[in-house]
Amino acid sequence: MKYPIAIEPENATTSWGVVVPDLPGCFSASDSGMDEAIENAKEAIELWIETALDLGQTIPAASSITQLQRKREFKGWVWAVAEIDPALLSDEIERVNITLPKRVLARLDAKAKAFGESRSAYIAHLAISA
Repeated sequence: MKYPIAIEPENATTSWGVVVPDLPGCFSASDSGMDEAIENAKEAIELWIETALDLGQTIPAASSITQLQRKREFKGWVWAVAEIDPALLSDEIERVNITLPKRVLARLDAKAKAFGESRSAYIAHLAISA
């Protein structure tokens, strides 16, 4: 999955600013240059998508850079594409094998039971709420 990002070049008073036009409120910045700005944008996009999915929101499709370049608010900005792992959007169930000490597994099962969840559901709950 690829999202276009608009990068506002740094100047004497500001850092590199990054906006993801297709994801409202998704932005980032960097003091260390454009490469770091792009990497920070990827992290911001991933967090935005995770939050939206947790809230049951729809993930917007990516626009073309050509469409976005026409917008006045991005005049003079540099464009790049941030590529995000598509697995981030997948709710497909995947079976995994983990290894834990028996004492840890016993604690995990007890806590899952107290919450009225299966072991897998409890682990997923912990991961999402962390």
